[in-house]
Amino acid sequence: MRLATVDSTMETLDSEPSSPSTTIDSKPQISSPFPSSMLRLWRQAAQRNLRNQWPQLALLKDQWFSISSTSRSYASALVNAHLSQRYIPDMKLGVLSNMSDIRKRASFKLFKQQKLQRSQLLLSYKDMVGVVSKMINVSRSMKCFFRRSNNSSLLQFSHYYKDQSDSGDSGDGGGIPVFAFLSISSHEKLVEELVQMFRLELCLKRLLVLEFMFIGDDASQVNQLHWSSQIYVDEFKDLSDCNLFCEVTHGPVPPRLREGKSDMGTLRFDSQPNPEVLQVYLTSWLAGMNINTSRVNEIFEVVGEEMHISIG
Repeated sequence: MRLATVDSTMETLDSEPSSPSTTIDSKPQISSPFPSSMLRLWRQAAQRNLRNQWPQLALLKDQWFSISSTSRSYASALVNAHLSQRYIPDMKLGVLSNMSDIRKRASFKLFKQQKLQRSQLLLSYKDMVGVVSKMINVSRSMKCFFRRSNNSSLLQFSHYYKDQSDSGDSGDGGGIPVFAFLSISSHEKLVEELVQMFRLELCLKRLLVLEFMFIGDDASQVNQLHWSSQIYVDEFKDLSDCNLFCEVTHGPVPPRLREGKSDMGTLRFDSQPNPEVLQVYLTSWLAGMNINTSRVNEIFEVVGEEMHISIG
């Protein structure tokens, strides 16, 4: 049985309705506590910063989808090799049945293919973790703070003011629009919404990777597999950088769907899942269950119009 054909279902799965559109009705009238000379300096620096950060997010978003697509190919090849190896004993070989050890040799070759695809899938998952970590770092660089030193106003881009001795600067210019309508806080909310989709999807991808990595293995080994099992060196450190590691449970944040809750009590790994289950796994990977691509595109479109540049 071949499951690579599930790729053709992607177009029908990515049609979920988008979130309500972000609209801009009128330019808010906000007075800043800073003098106009400082605000001009702040706004120029803040605009440059946002024009740098948003294209980085767009690039990381594209990298995610590229890696996810490649990972899907590895998973499909892994599943196909596993099912072919499983069905070899019952296959009718025709004239090939006269060749000695043909089944044994074919089975060994498929075993080697599975080993290679597992390795490639794991590396791709690690790359996806890295992409989400970089997204979070970018999301923490939206604010623009004044830093006073030697009677000069310097600027620092970060998520919080590192000089705690001066708490009067919130990093948002007092809440004024950076370009035309959106304040720093508005940009941060859009980034938070965007990054949260990829964080949740990474958790789900991790669950699927665990399933793919151990199909065909010895049942006793799979029974020892848990969600809290580290699947590559320093994975938990990388997940911590993504805010996806819980210090209380000493394990990764449980997977869930958007607007839903996690139910880890029913989590069971199977070394010999039936073809229908594997089909669901591959289809779930294709669908990107936690990423609303329409909303992602809308966010980049809104921000691009605000900054008068094309991104996303």
